[in-house]
Amino acid sequence: MTIPKPTLLENIIFPSQSGNSSGHNFSKILGDLKKSNLSITNRLKSILADANFVEQVADSLSLPLVANERCGSWYIDPQLKKGSAYFKSTDGHTGQWKFSCRRLNLHLLELIGKENGCIIVDSTRRGKRHPDALSKTIPTWCAVLNRVLFPDNPSSCHQLFVPPNTVSDSEAAQITALLPEFVSSFLALAIDLQPLRDHLQKPLRPLWVTQEDDLSLLAEGLDSIRQEFHPVVCCTSSRRVVGTELGEGGYIQGAGDDTENWALGLTAPVWWKYKEELLDATEGELPELIKSLVEKEGLAGCGDARNHQLTQVAAPGILVGTLQAVDAVPEGSCLVAVLPKPTDKSEWVKSDTHIEVGLGKNKIASRVLREALPEICKFVSKYAQRSDEEKRKIVVLCETGKDLSMGVALAIYCWCFDASGKVRTEEAKEGFNKTGIRVKLGHIMTAVPDANPSRATLQSVNSFLMDWRK
Repeated sequence: MTIPKPTLLENIIFPSQSGNSSGHNFSKILGDLKKSNLSITNRLKSILADANFVEQVADSLSLPLVANERCGSWYIDPQLKKGSAYFKSTDGHTGQWKFSCRRLNLHLLELIGKENGCIIVDSTRRGKRHPDALSKTIPTWCAVLNRVLFPDNPSSCHQLFVPPNTVSDSEAAQITALLPEFVSSFLALAIDLQPLRDHLQKPLRPLWVTQEDDLSLLAEGLDSIRQEFHPVVCCTSSRRVVGTELGEGGYIQGAGDDTENWALGLTAPVWWKYKEELLDATEGELPELIKSLVEKEGLAGCGDARNHQLTQVAAPGILVGTLQAVDAVPEGSCLVAVLPKPTDKSEWVKSDTHIEVGLGKNKIASRVLREALPEICKFVSKYAQRSDEEKRKIVVLCETGKDLSMGVALAIYCWCFDASGKVRTEEAKEGFNKTGIRVKLGHIMTAVPDANPSRATLQSVNSFLMDWRK
C-alpha cells in the first residue's frame, strides 16, 4: 500500500493566488462559513437543544420555570412555563449596577412563596458563563427585597449572593455598598409591603446552574438551602462556547438572542407551536414559511380572549388594554385609543368621550408621544372634572396594551389626579418630579407586571410632565 505524501504548504494554491480576480479571498471564505453556521436552521436546533436542558433542570429541581424576557421564552415549552420576568442585563453591567424601579417583578413573589422557589431562564452570548441579568441583576433584586421584607432577620440573609468565578469580590463589594441606596429607592415608591410579606415565609436566595453543572449535586444542595431560604435558581440555558463556534457542529450559544437580526418576525410562541414544521424545512424554505406562520398566528391572535380584556392600573379608574378590547369599554367611559398608523391631529377627537391618536409604531411612536400628551391629558381632564367619581372610567388602548398605553396611563395618572386620586384643577397643576412620577409608575407596574413601557415612551412622559408649562 502506497501512503500518499503530505501536501507542502508552499504547494497549496489559495483562491486569491489562483489568478482569478473574481475568486474568493480567504477572509470572505471565513465570513461565508460563519454566516452559514449562524443560519436560522442552526439557531432553531440550538434553541431546542438548550430547551431540553432547561426541562432537565426543572425535572431535577422540581421547581416552576419562569422566562426572563425577551429571550427566555424561546427555551421553555409553553406547557411548562409558569410566568415571565423582566430583569435587564444592563442593570448588572459593571459600573452601571441598578435596582430597577420600573421593572419591579414583584409578581414573582407569589409564585416563589407558593412553590418554595422558582427557576428563571435566560441565555447569553458566546464565551460568557452567565448573562449579567442572572449573575448580578437578580442577586441585587433578591438582596434588596430581603432587606425590605425581612428587616429584622439575621444579616446573613441581607448579604449579596453572587456566582463564584463569575463576579469578582471587588465588584460584589461595590454592589453591596449600593444596596442601602437601592432599598431607599424602593421604599420611596410607597408600595404596600404587607401583601408582599404575606407571600413569603423565608428570604430569597439566588443559585446558578449551567450545562456544565451536575444537576444531582445541585438538587441535593437545594434541600439544605430550602430550610432557610426560598431558592431563586438562575438557569443559563445556553452551553458555553469558548472561541469560535465554527467547530461546534452548528451549535450557537445564545441562539435566541437578538431576534430582530435573524428571526424574520418569528416569535417564541410561534416557534413552539410549529417547531416540527420549522425544523423540517430547508434553510431556503424558512423565510417564506416563517412569513406565512407569523401572518397566520397574527390573525389567530385576534381571537385571543386576553386581548379583549381590560386591566385597572390606577385607583382613579384608569384601565388599559389592547385595541381589540374596544368592545369591553364600559358605557360612559372616556376612551383614549393610540393607533399604530399616524393620523392628523385635526382628526383625533371623535366625541366628548372618545379620542383616537395616531402615532405610528415602535420608537417613532414613543418619541411622537411627547407632542401628543398635552392634547390627550387636557381631553381626559375635562372628562374627569365633569364625571361622577364612582362611575368614572378612563380607558387607554394601544396595539400591544403594554407600551404606549402604559405611558399614556402614567401621564394621565400624574397630570389629571393628585396623590389622593382627586381630580386636579388647573391651578393645582404644579411641576412634577421624577420621584413622584416613579411612585405612580410603581403602582401601574405592580398592577400589570407584564407591562413593558419602553425607555423612549417613559422619556416622553417625563419630558411632558416636567416641562408641561413651557
